[in-house]
Amino acid sequence: MFASLRQRDVMVVTLAAAGLLMVSMGIRQSLGLFVGPINRATGMGVATISLALAIGQFVWGAVQPIAGMVADRKGPQQALLVGVLLLAAGCALTPLAGQGWALSITLGLFAAAGSGIAGFSVLLGAASQRLPASARADASGVINAGGSFGQFVFAPLLQKLILGIGWMGALWTMALAALATLPLIGKLGGREQALPSASAEAQPLGAVVRQAMQDRSYLLLHAGFFTCGFHIAFLVTHLPGEVNLCGLPPQVASWSLAIIGLANIFGSLYAGRCIGQYRSKYVLAAMYGSRALLVGLYLLAPRTPLTYYLFAAGLGFTWLATVPPTAALVGKLFGTRYLATLFGLTLLSHQVGGFLGAWLGGQALVKLGNFNAMWYADMALAAMAAIVNLPIRERPVQAAQPA
Repeated sequence: MFASLRQRDVMVVTLAAAGLLMVSMGIRQSLGLFVGPINRATGMGVATISLALAIGQFVWGAVQPIAGMVADRKGPQQALLVGVLLLAAGCALTPLAGQGWALSITLGLFAAAGSGIAGFSVLLGAASQRLPASARADASGVINAGGSFGQFVFAPLLQKLILGIGWMGALWTMALAALATLPLIGKLGGREQALPSASAEAQPLGAVVRQAMQDRSYLLLHAGFFTCGFHIAFLVTHLPGEVNLCGLPPQVASWSLAIIGLANIFGSLYAGRCIGQYRSKYVLAAMYGSRALLVGLYLLAPRTPLTYYLFAAGLGFTWLATVPPTAALVGKLFGTRYLATLFGLTLLSHQVGGFLGAWLGGQALVKLGNFNAMWYADMALAAMAAIVNLPIRERPVQAAQPA
């Protein structure tokens, strides 16, 4: 499978990217656990804290295409270094943020931007440019599983730290964990080590972006990924609040998030295999359709710990497993030369949905006293995402001819 490179080289690139994503996503996906503790300590209010996290959802997506452009032009190392340092700074400074505007800067700007820069677009783009085509599908599944493993590890660990040393100590621990990933950056090499691209990708970046934004299949991919962001951000931000409304202990929420991460390890690896055997658009349609079904079943089920654990396991199988087929589709349409930039733009759409999922969830709780409206909206959007992926074309876009 890895004939073009020595297996050791492939493993080093893949595991370094997976390790970086494990920490950046593990931290990012566990921030909902801090909503209650920060609110009790500062009295900011759930709506104010939700707004800061919603800003973070948008910022995480907004930096992805920018970081992707830097990585595509200068190699990933500089971008990843900045990302890790910003993530650590955001976590370390949050305990000093006593007001909403300050929290929006530390968690909403610094930590979110750092996690985004050291996130999917740069890491998957760097790996795709350094691996042979035969290795990319499996590698993307492993890298994506790294992010899921981070959620599995960080969610219960941080809940224990919050109870043991307080939410401030837990945030400082996350800052140290981010800094511990610095040695992994060197394993991803400069761009001059990247494999040459197989398709006609000598066009300027701006021309490729303009062409992509006029392509129907690429825009449909954005529409589906918007729903994915809404769904994930709503859950990671407000699942602890939903558990609290049901009168269950906070450990149910942290273990539910951990189960989501554990299930998605298997889901990500399976998705990596599926995109090598089936059309990616059908893989995505099946994932989004299953989410609509699972939310409907959750609304009918009794609110018990077992319900949350089963719900988490079902959702977790597709949680971040949408990333490999989405990145694969972008690569099929436009090649890997500018994958970090073009996939970064899809992640921006993802996080526009993420902003709405986090922010509207807080508004629903404040104004309605529950999250019922959000669950129905989430179910409808998931069904829509399943449908819009079906017309996507899975063949390379013809390069625009110069005038």
